Amino acid sequence: MSDAAAPPAPADAGKVETPFRRFCRDYADSRIATAALAVLVAIILLALFAPWVAPTDPYDLASVSILDGKLKPGSQSMDGLTYWLGTDGAGRDLVSAIIYGLRISLGVGVMSGVFALCIGTAVGLAAAYFGGRVDAFIMRVVDIQLSFPAILIALILLAILGKGVDKITIALVIAQWAYYARTVRGSALVERNKEYIEAAQCLALGHNRIVFRHLFPNCLPPLIVVGTIQTAHAISLEATLSFLGVGLPISEPSLGLLISNGFDFMLSGLYWISFFPGVALLVTIVAINLVGDQLRDVLNPRLQK
Repeated sequence: MSDAAAPPAPADAGKVETPFRRFCRDYADSRIATAALAVLVAIILLALFAPWVAPTDPYDLASVSILDGKLKPGSQSMDGLTYWLGTDGAGRDLVSAIIYGLRISLGVGVMSGVFALCIGTAVGLAAAYFGGRVDAFIMRVVDIQLSFPAILIALILLAILGKGVDKITIALVIAQWAYYARTVRGSALVERNKEYIEAAQCLALGHNRIVFRHLFPNCLPPLIVVGTIQTAHAISLEATLSFLGVGLPISEPSLGLLISNGFDFMLSGLYWISFFPGVALLVTIVAINLVGDQLRDVLNPRLQK
């Protein structure tokens, strides 16, 4: 008696689902994640192409009229231009100011995040790989810094360095590198005592090759998630510092400065000067955090359904 014919195997049988495919599949299944990713991509495109997308240049004195100051949303200027979100006290179109502000806020957040990630990754890998006194010294420095709020460290540094995009970027890098160092060190310690690292050492491979070719790639998943969350944190820190008047100068557009410029008019009923930049900042931070949460779900197999 012959056995019954086995059913044909599916076409994708035996294939390992990569994180990228799982990332795309989960986004297709989650409306919130899809919306967050779409909003984030739209914000990034607006920031990149601000000179071509914005109706006017809000920081071009030739295109700004003080007579158009404090116009309500939907009002028209003397030249017939419609201000859909109104204008601020200087007569700048809020739509254009927000688009240019997104450019600066995202630029500061991404630049500070990249530099802090590079420094923190190198320090965390060195602490985990070499161990001993190196690990003890580095982690004591990290513990001391993490015992202070990041905004306090940034405030002290900006009081010394002054205002400017480069100054606030340096301050945020110094205030945030310890988060990356602790994350990388924790992940690297788990991988440090595994067999493939011991085999690489037995083969007398160089320290740089072991660390960056074998140890570092296995620390990337948590590092990507932390990098996404810390980028949103850097954007909120920049907005807070600019709102307090110690971040960026008045000549540089920023969401924090736009909120600060309209704060004095809130009690006068001119809510739109601060409200719409605040909404733009909130939407940006929430979108980045939602994308970071989805990355965490994709890259962490323990959180898979």
